Amino acid sequence: MGEFADKLAAQSPAFQRAYLGSLAPSLVKSVKLEQYYETLTDFDFITAKINHPEFGVQPLIEDYDLIDHAETLNYPEYNSEKVKSLKLIQGALRLSAHILVTDKQQLASQLHGRLLNQQMPEEIQALLAQIKQEKTTPWLCPLTPSLTPPGGRLLRTLKGHSSYVNAVAVTPNGQQVISASDDKTLKVWNLATGEEQFTLNGHSHSVNAVAVTPNGQQVISASDDKTLKVWNLATGEEQFTLNGHSSYVNAVAVTPNGQQVISASDDKTLKVWNLATGKEGFFTFIRNLITRRKIFTLKGHSDWVKAVAVTPNGQQVISASYDNTLKVWNLATGEEQFTLNGHSHWVNAVAVTPNGQQVISASIDNTLKVWNLATGEEQFTLNGHSSYVNAVAVTPNGQQVISASYDNTLKVWNLATGEVIATFAGEGSIDCCAVAPDCMTIVAGDSSGRVHFLRLEGMREESRESNFICQGFH
Repeated sequence: MGEFADKLAAQSPAFQRAYLGSLAPSLVKSVKLEQYYETLTDFDFITAKINHPEFGVQPLIEDYDLIDHAETLNYPEYNSEKVKSLKLIQGALRLSAHILVTDKQQLASQLHGRLLNQQMPEEIQALLAQIKQEKTTPWLCPLTPSLTPPGGRLLRTLKGHSSYVNAVAVTPNGQQVISASDDKTLKVWNLATGEEQFTLNGHSHSVNAVAVTPNGQQVISASDDKTLKVWNLATGEEQFTLNGHSSYVNAVAVTPNGQQVISASDDKTLKVWNLATGKEGFFTFIRNLITRRKIFTLKGHSDWVKAVAVTPNGQQVISASYDNTLKVWNLATGEEQFTLNGHSHWVNAVAVTPNGQQVISASIDNTLKVWNLATGEEQFTLNGHSSYVNAVAVTPNGQQVISASYDNTLKVWNLATGEVIATFAGEGSIDCCAVAPDCMTIVAGDSSGRVHFLRLEGMREESRESNFICQGFH
């Protein structure tokens, strides 16, 4: 152990708790930034705080944010280069948090594997040397930078599901993520900390899809048990179940007014539900008494319906099917307006741009297609994936498309030009994706059960205006 560890070990448990909790904040508050830099690059301090039962990884990560307060920029001891070193350490801890939460003995190996790079600042090199010098128990020291380094697009990975993560959704306020898995559960996560808040148990089979109501109060899930369930997001309690499909329910969408739910199923149909009553087509049933119409199950596809989206004005529904087509429906009347033909294989996913003018589809033919919703014409094809495209999302500013693929990659596309802006390679098939209201944070779930938090960095100068637009969504 080093000097810090020796001195701390000699103190009472109460002192240790108070000292570890207040040291970093007090150093910043008293403008002792040099000591702050030294403390947060000291392996002994890092180890002590992670291992203390009342702290752990997340409180340590938050210590590195103390330097970000606006007033610290004017302090004479503020050193931007040292701050960069702190952010690299913080980034490494964040990337390894899902491992360290369950096995703190991995700390040395994780830091070494993520920070081992010849270009690293001298503070980082000193930290790595300290780790080697002070480790007294056997450990596996990576000889090459074998783990994803900090400073890239991956922010953190969430581990908790025991099987494939099929779908993810972000709450309207951008504070929570809900994931749906083949392990029959949904999990609610804190987007800022990566902490699992609670698990939604109730389905008897794989959970395929998830949606959040516009007011952020309810979660709707779709499952292979042929049902949808409505959950209270604040309490995690199941409110009611929607029964009616005769086969797996693959997808779910909520209308912008939060009053109706649309589901898509392997029974080749879509159903529209009243969210307030939980009954299929309640409003339409009343209307049918007047008009004598009997439609509120949408029929027309000749194969499984795998995805559904609602236009921002709530007037149209777009469905994607294994019959290689997409269909556009009038939500008020239930009538099929037209069919989008162009894919050469099954269509897995669909999204609508925020202005309601374009539809983006994802297919097993390895492509995405962009369609004009007014005319039904195909505008262009996004080529770049080498295998099935499983999911698609559009940023709130409508400028980027995010796709998730069986080729283990997530791609970000410029919707105006069709060019790939950025690619993230995972360790397994990327099965789902969602974008936070800030337009920059992307959530992706993979076949290993992990949920990845990514941040779109390095956008060009002309994208700043769109970023301001996204800030309005908070």
